[in-house]
Amino acid sequence: MKLKIAILQKRSKSRDFKKNIADVKSFMREAKSNGADILLLPECYLTGYDLTMTNDEALTEADLFEIREVASELEFGVVATALAKGAKSPRNTAFVIDKNGDIILKYDKVHTCDFADERVLESGDDFHVCDFHGVKLGVMICYDREYPESTRILMLNGAEIILVPNDCGSMHPRVRALSTRAYENMCGVAMANPNGDNAGKSCAFSPICWDKNGKCVENTLMLADEKTEGLLYAEFDMDEIREYREREMMGNTFRKVKAYSKLVDDSVEYPFIREGQ
Repeated sequence: MKLKIAILQKRSKSRDFKKNIADVKSFMREAKSNGADILLLPECYLTGYDLTMTNDEALTEADLFEIREVASELEFGVVATALAKGAKSPRNTAFVIDKNGDIILKYDKVHTCDFADERVLESGDDFHVCDFHGVKLGVMICYDREYPESTRILMLNGAEIILVPNDCGSMHPRVRALSTRAYENMCGVAMANPNGDNAGKSCAFSPICWDKNGKCVENTLMLADEKTEGLLYAEFDMDEIREYREREMMGNTFRKVKAYSKLVDDSVEYPFIREGQ
């Protein structure tokens, strides 16, 4: 069994929902014609990453109707991203839509960038996993991936492949970190980031880092440059990944969790104290 992901490296037009949704439908058709199973969009693609947006202006599930129709028509999945309506303020949200056009996961970004403009958003409170036609998918959004706990929780919740809608620059160390997240959790990872100066670098990493004889193998499935715009592709061999996960010693194998209590201690001490925490 293989899962082919189409990864969109492109910046959308802020607040032009009609154009953005039309572009997504076109990219879905292109990706389907190239044999992909699901399209991964950058962060907040449908609305644009515009944090002046009010809760009344934010997207709702009803606004995904056209995308869901195309997903059902093509039998093709998509991770649709937007500033979505919250209880009082917008949320930074990813909707996983399956090949039947059903929303099978709604994930709200947990690690909102509270050191910057995202402090106005409502944050999520959990990392969810869904079954996408036999593959366990998890999602984390942009700043989530700066914390190794995000990927670790998704792995513990059963994720086999982790999808990362993203929108930021200075990608070199962040790309290397995603490769490490794949390695240490034995999960595939794919990230979509808009193109641009000091941006781009959309990527995909296999968790398989050595063969049965212990010989290292390249785990980079795809790594874009900064400027390329459009669809990029990465294919995960789920049979090989599952066999690897059954035999190797990372992930949730020999963890000594009794030593981890500090991870859930929410106290913050020097040098990590910041205004607005």
